[in-house]
Amino acid sequence: MQKLTERIDDLKQRIAAWGKRIRRYTERSTRFNQNRLFQSDQKRLYKSLERPMLSGTGPAPNQADTVTFWHGLWSEPVNHSKGPFAEVVASHCASIMPMDPVIITPDDVAEAVRRAPNWKSPGLAGLHHYWLKGFMVSQPEVAP
Repeated sequence: MQKLTERIDDLKQRIAAWGKRIRRYTERSTRFNQNRLFQSDQKRLYKSLERPMLSGTGPAPNQADTVTFWHGLWSEPVNHSKGPFAEVVASHCASIMPMDPVIITPDDVAEAVRRAPNWKSPGLAGLHHYWLKGFMVSQPEVAP
């Protein structure tokens, strides 16, 4: 009976070792593929990272219920009461001098975009630099 128990224990340990080995291989393979994709096609890498994982959490919410929920949330007027901290902040900010206005010329934009890589993930505007580099500012035509 003891030999049988030892044999079962040995097999359980082997199965656990194989499971850990497979898990390490899978993680390493994923890491390797992502690194290779980052070197060759960053756009595709970022798209694959942004895609939500399919988890099978259930059906999507009903559109009418979603619209009702957000409409009820955003359509209600809210009166926020400003506490005494607002006056303290205003008194501290009164001594701050406003910044001089910043004038951005088309040359400034062209220089900044020229140095930017083509296919990094898009910023707040949602545009890849590739499209910005081809964007031309049209000069107003002068009437004769």
